[in-house]
Amino acid sequence: MKVTLPALDTCESSFTPLVVLELAQDVKKETKEWLKNRIVSKKEDGGAQLLFRPLLNKYEKETLENENLYLVGASKITLLLGAEAMGLVKECNDNTMRAFTYGTRHNFKDYDDDNDDFLTMAECQFIIKHELENLRARDEKMIPGYPQAKLYPGKSLLRRLLTSGIVIQVFPLHDNEALKKLEDSWYTRFTLKYQPLDCIRGYFGETIALYFGFLEYFTVALIPMAVIGLPYYLFVWEDYDKYVIFASFNLIWSTVILEVWKRGCANMTYRWGTLVMKRQFEEPRPGFHGVLGINPITGREEPLYPSYKRQLRIYLVSLPFVCLCLYFSLYVMMIYFDMEAWALSLHENSGSEWTSVLLYVPSIIYAIVIEIMNRLYRYAAEFLTSWENHRLESAYQNHLILKVLVFNFLNCFASLFYIAFVLRDMKLLRQSLATLLITSQILNQIMESLLPYWLQKKHHVQVRRKVQALKADIDATLYEQVVLEKEMGTYLGTFDDYLELFLQFGYVSLFSCVYPLAAAFAVLNNFTEVNSDALKMCRVLKRPFAEPSANIGVWQLAFETMSVISVVTNCALIGMSPQVNALFPESKLDLILIVVAVEHVLLALKFILAFAIPDKPRHIQMKLARLEFESLEALKHQQMKLMAQNLKEESQESSKKEEA
Repeated sequence: MKVTLPALDTCESSFTPLVVLELAQDVKKETKEWLKNRIVSKKEDGGAQLLFRPLLNKYEKETLENENLYLVGASKITLLLGAEAMGLVKECNDNTMRAFTYGTRHNFKDYDDDNDDFLTMAECQFIIKHELENLRARDEKMIPGYPQAKLYPGKSLLRRLLTSGIVIQVFPLHDNEALKKLEDSWYTRFTLKYQPLDCIRGYFGETIALYFGFLEYFTVALIPMAVIGLPYYLFVWEDYDKYVIFASFNLIWSTVILEVWKRGCANMTYRWGTLVMKRQFEEPRPGFHGVLGINPITGREEPLYPSYKRQLRIYLVSLPFVCLCLYFSLYVMMIYFDMEAWALSLHENSGSEWTSVLLYVPSIIYAIVIEIMNRLYRYAAEFLTSWENHRLESAYQNHLILKVLVFNFLNCFASLFYIAFVLRDMKLLRQSLATLLITSQILNQIMESLLPYWLQKKHHVQVRRKVQALKADIDATLYEQVVLEKEMGTYLGTFDDYLELFLQFGYVSLFSCVYPLAAAFAVLNNFTEVNSDALKMCRVLKRPFAEPSANIGVWQLAFETMSVISVVTNCALIGMSPQVNALFPESKLDLILIVVAVEHVLLALKFILAFAIPDKPRHIQMKLARLEFESLEALKHQQMKLMAQNLKEESQESSKKEEA
């Protein structure tokens, strides 16, 4: 953990602030004292045993705002014990990856009692977050000063404080020096090189590093498709029979890249320690509510909610709402086709230059409407999924992703399927695909990075002017940093980033034989996407807490499903081409049977390739097997030792009885 933020003195010790906790402006004094005592108290007394102090002292509060900002840190031993409790995996001196334990800390590589670099800053902030979230109510029936904020034994205090509006936010601080080094090696110098994924992981954690790793890998994997597709676009545009080779390559390509990614992902996450990290039992998510009861598995007191009520909400409310939204999306699509027909008829009647430009206007408008509908539906899907009251965060995420993927897939691709298989207008399909792809990429770049960056720069200038005008004797650098970062937007996770790549993968793979230039546009977009997303993470949004991850999760399945659908669509498009139809002038049934047979052969080849390419490299499999064997041997040794101890105690008791 190499940090350069100013060290601040507290009544307990000098510590480096890692996390900021912001309270509401009207929080009562007794509530602040109670919260401080719970944070700094020892573990055996129900505290988190962390270091805690206000950003401003009592003299600075008289002249400055933001007196409800507090800094949280931790001693070295607290962080190490927290790493053991969370099961963080680190590299040992024998080059194996093992769960860290404080008792065997000297067996781990790079550990030294005088060295603070053993844990990354992201890991330290994650440990502090874990300790804060695991502050539990003991005998308190309510939050002091707020009788309406009820507590019960075992309830997470931080979650209750957040839902009650007493705590506004908790966020990790940036390390400006480390951030500057990361930026210099990442995106400030525009050169064609691989990203510093290990440095990204050390600063932001595994989940974000995996996203940037997948973005980089996907972009490089698109280059062969772009190179091969370019001559098809330039020289043999209308000869659809020649696209059979290109489409076949696309189908094999989409399978191989996803399987090879699994292997590369396993290599990275083993090196980072998350591949062998044991998952603990998931606790209820913050928004979960119900009647207080005893969990039959853990024996802990927590809210209980009948599963049948959740199922009723899903099938009687959420499902009909999603179907209604899908119907509305199709209705908007038909309006788009009416606009296309109007623009085409206008161009045919006049034939002027401006009407030829007007032909692209309906597609551009429709692309903008699609983006707006996707964003509005996202808010509705989040509300519905939260209202369904899922107990686990993983269940919540899976239901949310399913809702959003279904709608986005239909909203973005329904018009293309309609043009391809109902209207059978390949020229309009190429035009619509190109317009949707390029417009969505431009809108995403503006909305996700450029606009927030511009707004953040304006706010930064205002904060700097206020700080320069201060008369108080304070650490202006730290004060400015905290005030600036607390107003930054919050990073909501990698969901939207993966969704953007998922839709891009659909545009490239579903209709590759009609518009082979899609891969080239995707490559160009992704080269700028890497830099704009890096800028967003470093300068536009608050630093997110690190989250350990072993893979990209359910998105792997989503991409694999899209690649299966692409087999069907490409086979159908090739079967509909005039050149292929000319081979079967009399019997269309033979054509359909041959297309279906080819599709089944390609699907079989796809699944054979997926089976033949192992998800983990051989050396990773061997290391994981070795760790499992050693764990079993250690368990056997422990059981044998326990049995020997029991036998010894029994023999001693029998000897005493005989003597008596």
